[in-house]
Formats: sequence, structure tokens, C-alpha cells
Amino acid sequence: MPTATATATPTPKAVIHQRYGAKAVYRVDEVREAVDGVCPGLALPQSTRCVYRCQLDIPGVLSVSTPGTFVRKKDAEQGAAQIAIEKLGIQPTSNIPNTPEEAWEELISRISYFFTDENFPTSSHPLVGHLSVTLRRTGDFLGKIPISAIVACDVKVHTLCKIIDPKAEFDPLLVLSMIYNAAKQSPGVSVSNRNFWIQSQRPYSSEAVDLALQCWSGISDPIRVEAVLIPCAVEDEPKMVSLNISENEHYMGDIALKLSATDSSHVLVSRTVDKASSEMRFYFPAPDVQFVSDLSKQLVDDRGDRNMNCVINKRASYISGQTIYGDAVLANVGYTRRDTELQTDHVNLCTYYRILLRKLPDGIYKISKDSILVAELPCVYTRTSWKGPSPRDLLCSFCRLQRLSEPYFAANRVSASCNVLGSAVGSEEMGSPKATAGNQCANDGRIAKENPDMFKCSVKIYSKKRDLLLEYSTDCSWSKETDAIQNSALKVLIWFNRYFKQLNTPVEKLNLPKSTDDFTIYPNIFLQEFAMCLSVYGKTSGGDSRTCSAVGYFSMDTSYQQLESGAFLTYIDGQDSGVFPSHGSLACISYSVQLFMKDSRKRYLLEVNNEFEFEIGAGAVRNQLESCATQLSVNQSACFVDQLSDRDLSLAAACELSPDLSKICRDSCVLEFSVKVLQVTEPLEDRMEKALFNPPLSKQRVEFAVRHINQLHATTLVDFGCGSGSLLDSLLEHPTTLEKIVGVDISRKGLTRAAKSLHQKLSKKLLLQSSVPTAVLYHGSVTDFDSRLYGFDIGTCLEVIEHVEEDQASLFGNVVLSSFCPAVLIVSTPNYEYNPILQRSALPNKEEEQEQDAGPCKFRNHDHKFEWTRSQFQRWATVLAASHNYSVEFSGVGGSSNEPGYASQIAVFRRMARDQGESSRNEDDSHQPYEVLWEWPNASVPSH
Repeated sequence: MPTATATATPTPKAVIHQRYGAKAVYRVDEVREAVDGVCPGLALPQSTRCVYRCQLDIPGVLSVSTPGTFVRKKDAEQGAAQIAIEKLGIQPTSNIPNTPEEAWEELISRISYFFTDENFPTSSHPLVGHLSVTLRRTGDFLGKIPISAIVACDVKVHTLCKIIDPKAEFDPLLVLSMIYNAAKQSPGVSVSNRNFWIQSQRPYSSEAVDLALQCWSGISDPIRVEAVLIPCAVEDEPKMVSLNISENEHYMGDIALKLSATDSSHVLVSRTVDKASSEMRFYFPAPDVQFVSDLSKQLVDDRGDRNMNCVINKRASYISGQTIYGDAVLANVGYTRRDTELQTDHVNLCTYYRILLRKLPDGIYKISKDSILVAELPCVYTRTSWKGPSPRDLLCSFCRLQRLSEPYFAANRVSASCNVLGSAVGSEEMGSPKATAGNQCANDGRIAKENPDMFKCSVKIYSKKRDLLLEYSTDCSWSKETDAIQNSALKVLIWFNRYFKQLNTPVEKLNLPKSTDDFTIYPNIFLQEFAMCLSVYGKTSGGDSRTCSAVGYFSMDTSYQQLESGAFLTYIDGQDSGVFPSHGSLACISYSVQLFMKDSRKRYLLEVNNEFEFEIGAGAVRNQLESCATQLSVNQSACFVDQLSDRDLSLAAACELSPDLSKICRDSCVLEFSVKVLQVTEPLEDRMEKALFNPPLSKQRVEFAVRHINQLHATTLVDFGCGSGSLLDSLLEHPTTLEKIVGVDISRKGLTRAAKSLHQKLSKKLLLQSSVPTAVLYHGSVTDFDSRLYGFDIGTCLEVIEHVEEDQASLFGNVVLSSFCPAVLIVSTPNYEYNPILQRSALPNKEEEQEQDAGPCKFRNHDHKFEWTRSQFQRWATVLAASHNYSVEFSGVGGSSNEPGYASQIAVFRRMARDQGESSRNEDDSHQPYEVLWEWPNASVPSH
């Protein structure tokens, strides 16, 4: 016989609750802890952080308090409970049987108890609700209840059956057989060999019957309950059915009619589906056997084959995690301990498709955001901007819903060191793939700097039988253990998303390599565990890789360059406020999504969200909507049309379900989006700089550039990586000697916003003065040379290089100094050594986990691929200058030159005089790869 399953150790709070219940009262106090340290150049004082203490009172027993503080409230409560357990000398115990033999004896006793005249009918057990219905009957059905009612009402019976045979967890038929066989050995219980009724051998006393009928209300008026019928054949669509529950009739009776079962005793019941607090279950017909005793003999042989001509309902089985046979009805009806009458709730197709959605890697995230058609699982995790369930919680929920073991997270402390070309630490938020190579100290004279310990996290996913099916291990490291766990969990979720994205591919063509991108896959075990997914989701329409029946559209491309060719806006309404969402900013929008059916010209409202916030560039929404939002300023609205990504996803999102919606198909429908930008919050880095520095660092960098422009009497300036044109726009507000300004960037969207801003400002400037600088915006990469920009007086690259990989930053420096050859080049980048001051001064989330020991700080922006210390930056700039006949001097803005240096460090490269024999590049060279996107004067603003 199988051995007993292990039981989880109860938490300290659970142990106290088992012993004292509601008598135990927890009082949590919030306290503030000061943070020491000086902050040169800060306009605001440093903040304190929030921590918690807890006092536990058990009247008449004891009162204890936690001696220390905790970052999270729940940890403070658990700490107080643990102290109470130790003082009281309580030993946690479990009343679960240890062996299958003990479990079998307790199962017999449990079933006998259900039909004991002295105790059971007067209890609040929900099975008495079933019994009270039968006690109102007359004739042969008086006092008889379906055996499956025990399955539906008693969790302990399920637990005992799993101890007897672990297969019972997934097999309602096996549970039915166990209860039947145990009932035959239970004193005072009667079962028949020709049906699945169970009853007491002796009539209940009139007093017990009266008490049961008083405690459990009957049905005075017929009840109509909506449910969903899921056909066994995958090709047949689920459809709505109505259950009509009459007075003194058991509710399974009408379900039996819908399933063409003999009677309600032949209706089997699954475990609860979706939320544990609901009574939503699958109901399906019992196999047609001549004698119930034959069921045990025919259930399972060594190969797991069934000999009863039962066909598995794959969709119902996949959702419930149990083996369901034949057509099934998904209904929310039943008795609970919380109420004294039958509880019912409607289940419609939207409910069904949302349950399917929850089983997907990003399904719970979409539902938690109340944004099924718009929200996507972000590609990056940051504690400051992540909303909703954490990646770790999402991965754990996904594994539970897929009936896998809990994910195994192994977070290890590692010693980190980096060289001058490497990051100061492994990326806090993203973990650059090049961090490992960058952190290896080479033997070429570069100076290495030891860092505090970091954390790496590996993840293993096991089947329920503890067979390893997926393993993730990375060289990326983080400064906090929780961040290492959350980022690794997110990477695994993203991998699963990619896998589900290709489920519409035939099994033999599924791309399931054994090893790829830090992942090791065990294909045989993996495909075995997800066989039901393949059988349910394998029926798809067409070959579009973005669609998968019952799965939905999962955009997992983390490059986001495809956004450049995003949504085509049908119209833009509202005045241009000049405040646009930019990369890293938080955009708050309102939106609605309608389904437009081309044939009937009808529209159906699918989803509305009056306030939805997401981070630009994090992949947190569908690409087309982000493209739309970044083309709008605050208080502007627009519409765009997108193709129907997935029919089932649309049904899950539907606000009101119309019968016509179940007939929609991809070719005949489109989605119409209406979007309005309500608010834009600058990236955390920008907000922090504005709050802590006066004037803000961005303004200080502009003033630094203006001083050098005027000192040089510069007439031409090129801004490498100009983005949305913030520097160029700001320069127009200062008196300078500039006659021509040029911007270069790889982003068309950024350049479009820059063009609009510059056009407005230059037009106004022209009204006030006779001459204004000419301006040109080029679309292209700053690592490609264009002869039109050769030999400018001054070049700028402010807070740009940290957004690219380090090898690209070095390539940029070489190309600019060797090919573009500006007289002066100003490069700024964050000073990593200043980050501890900024981090301590920011106001942390009260629940955010803080480490007590001093460790490396996170990067200022999750999009930063690296952040350099002063010595790293100076070594990089010095090598470049020496290689290209430039001198270099170092300065900065924010703070002072004393320790730990400026918040934003700056290198000023100056071209030295050429030797007489040195040739100069001809600025009229024909190499011109850049595209002119906008030009002033005589230029119009580029359209979207």
C-alpha cells in the first residue's frame, strides 16, 4: 500500500489559532527608524523607514511582544506567535493518520458518523443540507443522498482517500469507489449494489429530523441557476444551460437530466474550481455499470487503462485537475458551513473563459489588473513600479493550477568583483547578460574593485511526482535576495509564456530544446505533464503564431523596437499639453475596447478601465496600445483598430455576454480601442533628482552645457541620443552663440515628439527675434558615422551611454572621437557611488523588504545596462581620449567633488591640435546613412 503523504508544518500563528482561536489578539505598531548618513547637495532631508513591532495577548494566558522590529506586518505577527509558542511549550501536532491502514479505519468511522442519529443531523456540517432535502421527501428516496454529496461536502474524506491511495487526488471515480467500499463496512450505513445512494440503516428519530429541518431551510420557490455545459468533444463549443431546482428536490436531479444520467446518484462531483470559497464544480455522469461493486474491479489496472467505455472530457479535466468523463456541467451550487440554505450563483461563458485564463502564465496577472485585453506580463521587475501579485506568487499560483509541485527557489550569496569596463554590480533590476563577462577581472592592467556580496537565484520546476521538468540558472546577480528571487521567477514565467504561445503548433513540431538561454528542459517529463494542455489547446484556427485557442495573445518580445511601427491612430482629440509619456515614465490612462462585427455592423463592449497605470517600455501592455499612448499628450484621446487577437480572450473580457459573441471569429471581427492619457509621472530617476536637487540634475546638466557653449563661442551643436529633444528644447531657453542645433536618435517616436516641441518653441521664438538657430533631427544610430555631422563645435551625450551595453558605449566613444571629430564632446553618466545616498533618501514602500547589512545599491533605472564608479568612468574616458588625440577633464553636477563625488559625473573631451602631417576627414564625404526626419526652417511636423 502507498505510504502516507507528508503534511506541511503549521505556521506559528496557525498553531496559536488551533489552540486559542479568536482569544488570541495581535496588535501591530508602526515605528520609524532613522537612517544615518550625509547627503551633500540634497535639497531635502533624508527619510526614515517604516518597521513594525507586534504584541500578542491571550487573556488569562500570557502577553508577549517582539523584542525587535520587522519590515512586514505579517512577519511581526508570526514572530510574536513564535515567542508565545516557546513560552507556553506548545508542540505542533497533526491529527492526520500516518498510514493508509489508519486512514482506512478513520474513513469507515467518518462515514458511519455521518449517519449517526445522536450527533450528525443536528450539526452544521453541509452534508446535513443534502440530508434535510431528502428528509422532506416521501417514498423510496426518503433519507437517501448521493454518495457524491459526501465528496462535495467533506474535505477530510478527500484527505483520507489520498492517504489510502495518492491517485485519489486526481480521480473522483476512485474516491467514489473508496467511499462505497468503506460504507459497506461502516456500522449503521446502507448502500445498494445497483446505484450510488447511501443512507442510514435505521430511520432517524423525529427529534433529529425536526432539528435538521429547523437548521437547514428548504426551497420555498423554484430556483433558476445559469450553468455551462462543456461537451466531451473538444470540437463542440461550451454552451449555456439553465438548472431549475424545485421544492424538496435535490439540486443534482436537474443536473442529472442535463447529463442524461439515470438519477442524481449517478452524478459525480469534482473538487471546487477557481476560488476555494466558492461551490463551483464540475458535475459529470457516473459510468454505466451493472453492479457498483464492479466499479472497483474495473477502475485501474497497472497501465492506468479504463475498461468502462468512458471518454475523458479533456477541457473539464484540465481545469479541475481531475479525470472527468463524458459531458460535464460547470455549476456554482451547494451547501456550506457558512449558510443554512442552498447557495447558488450563476456561471456563464465569461466565467468559464476566465477560469481558463487563470491557468495561463500571465492569466492571474491580467485578472488582478482588471485588464484582460490590454495588460501583459512585464518583462522587468522593479519593486517601485510593480503592481499586483509578485512574480514569485504568480509562478507559485501557475504551478498549483497546473498541478505541479511548488517551485524550488535556491538563492545563494555570491562574492562579486568587477573591473573598470564592468558594471559596478550585477544589474539590480534586469541583470545584463554581459555582466558576468564584464565582472571577470582581466590581466590587462585594468583595476579591479571588490564589491559587497550579491545574490543569485536558480529555479527548479518539478512535477507532482517530483520529476524535474525545467531548471533555470543564471549568472546575473542582484543586491537583495528578494530581487534575485523575483527576477528569476519572472524569467521562468516569461519562458512559460513563450511555450504557451506556440501551443497551436503540432506536437511533433513544438520547439522544446533541452538547453537555451539559462534554461535546461527535460522534454519527456515536460510534455508528459503538459499533455492535457496540448490536447485542449491544440485545436486552433489558422497558423497565426499569435493566436491559440483558449490561450490568447502573448507578446513576449522584450526588444520593443517593433513599437516604432505601432498603432495607426484614426484621430486625436484634445489640445497638445506638451507632456508625453516617455520611456520609464508611469502613464495613467482610461480606455475602452469594443468588438466590431464586420458582417452585422454591430459593436459589443468588452472591457472598460477608467484608471489604468503602466510603465512605458516595460512590456506591461499590448504593443499597439503603448504605441498609441506614447503619441498622445496628457488629456488627449485617440482611437485605433487592432485585429482580434483571440476569441476566447475576448469572451473572458466581455462585460456583458451576448449570444452573438460566442459565434465570433477572427476574420469577421476587429477590436476598437479608445484611449485617453490622464496623467504622466516621470521616471523614478527623474522624480528623485527633482525632489532632492535644487535645481534638478537635468537642469544642472543643461546649464553645464550652456556654459561650455558660450565659453567656446560654439555655433554648431549635435546631441547624440537626443530622445524627445529635452536638451535641445532647453537650450532654446538660454542665450547662446548657437546657430545650428542637430539631434540624432534611433527612436522615431522620440524624434517625433522632439520635432513637435522644437517646432512650437522655434515658432514662438521667431515672433520675438529676427534670427533663430536652424535645427535638424536625424533618425539613425549614434554608432554609425554620417559625414553631415563631421567637425561640429560641440557634441553632447547626456545620460545616454548607460542605456546601452558597455561594448556599445565604447564603440560610440570610438566612432564619435575618430569619425565625427567634434571640437568638444560632453558625456555625462550616473555616478554609481552616489546611489546609496539617493536610495536612502527615497521614501520606500512600507512593506518593502529592507536588508539590515550595508550592501550594493540598485541602479537608478531598470533600463540601465550598467552604472560606473568614478574610477571606472575616468578609466574609460582616459583610454578613449588617448586613443584619438583628445584631452579629457572630469567634473559633474549634483553634490560636490568630495566623497562620494557628483551625482552625475561628466567628462569633457577637447580635440588637440593635429600634427602637420595628419590628414583631416573631408566633411563633404558622401557617407550619409541618416534619414532627415525634421528640419527647421520650412519644415512641417512629422505625422504619426
